[in-house]
Amino acid sequence: MTTLPAPKGRLSRARPLSDLTWLRVGGPADYLFQPADIEDLQAFLQELPAETPIFPIGVGSNLIVRDGGLRAVVVRLGRGFNTISVDGNTVTAGAAALDAHVARKAADAGVDLTFLRTIPGSVGGAVRMNAGCYGSYTADVLRKATIVTRQGDLVDLTPEDLNFRYRQTDLPEGAVLISAVFEAPSGNPEDLHTRMEAQLKKRDETQPTKDRSAGSTFRNPAGFSSTGQADDVHDLKAWKVIDDAGMRGATLGGAQMSPKHSNFLINTGSATAADLEGLGEEVRKKVYETSGITLEWEIMRVGDPLKE
Repeated sequence: MTTLPAPKGRLSRARPLSDLTWLRVGGPADYLFQPADIEDLQAFLQELPAETPIFPIGVGSNLIVRDGGLRAVVVRLGRGFNTISVDGNTVTAGAAALDAHVARKAADAGVDLTFLRTIPGSVGGAVRMNAGCYGSYTADVLRKATIVTRQGDLVDLTPEDLNFRYRQTDLPEGAVLISAVFEAPSGNPEDLHTRMEAQLKKRDETQPTKDRSAGSTFRNPAGFSSTGQADDVHDLKAWKVIDDAGMRGATLGGAQMSPKHSNFLINTGSATAADLEGLGEEVRKKVYETSGITLEWEIMRVGDPLKE
């Protein structure tokens, strides 16, 4: 690979990524870059040869890195990119801030970002994937996102620039999201915390939160999140069509579709990335055969398979 610039932060060569993803699988990245601050990130990207691919990751909660690893410079933001501040109804959070921490700090200040409390991952991923649950989405509350472009420029993006859709946005290629500004309704702090505790309790009862998973595996075919309300319809939920295809609890190697929630792909302890992705593809095939529905992956799969 080309000679890389020398940053202030940490640059590691041939760095395994398995310990940086919730599923604990995956081969090495050519390089892992952990910038010291915004200026360090800008300078590094400005000097990096244009042909060198960049792949930003958060806490790896929605990611399968294939067993052969990733031919790119993986950028992972850490301290310095995880601050959270509240001013009135406006919450500003660094991309590395955990969604749960943002929800709690906002609630302390009487701002309702409670839907973020049960979403695994960090703010960067929430913006990029338009994360949502209980009928609320990141798109509903985002006012501005700040990125460092592949060329090293600092740019503010509006919701219109991002073109939010169900689990999708139009983030520029190679851009690294560094912060987001949210505006949300007021609420009584005690009530907000009570609501979040109830949401957590419900999540723990219905999802395999103690297992190695990456959250929901497939997008809901109808293109919306569960609302959590009594009148919620389940006909076109991913878990329902997976159940109907008889794939709840299905296994391949060390991978399993959770018996507790059939839209959760879990690593039972010995899974490879190939096991996990292979089982997911088997599920997609079975669902198509039984219902005519083509499930779309919600988990991002990146990198190269292991060479035979």
